[in-house]
Amino acid sequence: MAKEGADMTEETEFMIDKNVGKEPDNVESSGGDAKEMRAVILAGFGGLNKLRVSKKAMPELQGGEVKIRVKACGLNFLDLMVRQGNIDNPPKPPLVPGFECSGIIESVAENTTGFEIGDRVMAFVNYNAWAEVVCTPVDFVYKMPDEMTFAEAAAFSLNFVAAYMMLFEVANLREGMSVLVHSAGGGVGQAVAQLCSTVPNVTVFGIASCFKHAAIRDSVTHLFDRNADYMQEIKKISPDGVDIVLDCLCGENTGKGLTLLKPLGTYILYGASNMVTGETKSFFSFAKSWWQVEKVKEAMQRIHDRGNIGKLILDVEKTPTPLMASDSTETSEAGEEEEEPEGDNDSKERMPFIH
Repeated sequence: MAKEGADMTEETEFMIDKNVGKEPDNVESSGGDAKEMRAVILAGFGGLNKLRVSKKAMPELQGGEVKIRVKACGLNFLDLMVRQGNIDNPPKPPLVPGFECSGIIESVAENTTGFEIGDRVMAFVNYNAWAEVVCTPVDFVYKMPDEMTFAEAAAFSLNFVAAYMMLFEVANLREGMSVLVHSAGGGVGQAVAQLCSTVPNVTVFGIASCFKHAAIRDSVTHLFDRNADYMQEIKKISPDGVDIVLDCLCGENTGKGLTLLKPLGTYILYGASNMVTGETKSFFSFAKSWWQVEKVKEAMQRIHDRGNIGKLILDVEKTPTPLMASDSTETSEAGEEEEEPEGDNDSKERMPFIH
């Protein structure tokens, strides 16, 4: 069965490479006559060997869209769930993951207004963000403030929109209320903390792994270790409980949060990261091709282990890392090394990472 799965992977990857270059003739790019781009390809749902960096046809601009030369793109827990197929109605692989990016507009469709070539923008994308070029409707594109960097813009979109909608449109956060947020050290958790600071006298109870506390302590009112009995500590501070609970974990934390909720309070479950299992220490090890860090495998494991503080960003402009001898193998979800097909290294692109 394992051999059959490996054969299917190789066949899918061969099909991807075979179709490279079959793009529309009328697609242009800022790189002259180039009609191909680099992108992360998810060949099928499941293990790490389903992900690779490969060449792909440049996207074709449709009516009402802009074409963006990507400078940075966000890496979210949702991308992990997509890779595993743990989402409703996922598109059929092969596909390019990613839902947010920042970059520079290099072309605009006819009869499309509001943007010009050269505008610095952040954008929501329906998949396809992990590529050098994306096309997306102008309704989901926003100009960046002059002082904002591309990395900051890529970190802003999904996290702050999610945090804003939960706090202000669903929970109706007001002066003097209290908020309990799990994973306070993550991207959404930090967005929640920053937005809460814009409302007077809001008390924020943050739950995070203890190694993150030094970095995020100033962003919340009270900070607790996620592995400790934080329920009793919160009850000592606020015997009546809290007004709003934001839970991205699910599982046993749901019961704890409901116990801490005030009568008529608001409980928002916006994720289920405790339900995602089966990752090994080489989580997203495909990113050896993308990320420029001292320990690639350790960096990619951070999202699954909640080891990241804030947001992880992919930067397609950093100098590619050289192909290392150790890159010839990848680790499966069962912890076994899987040899790549012969000659596969020649088709792999080196693409880097920041933050």
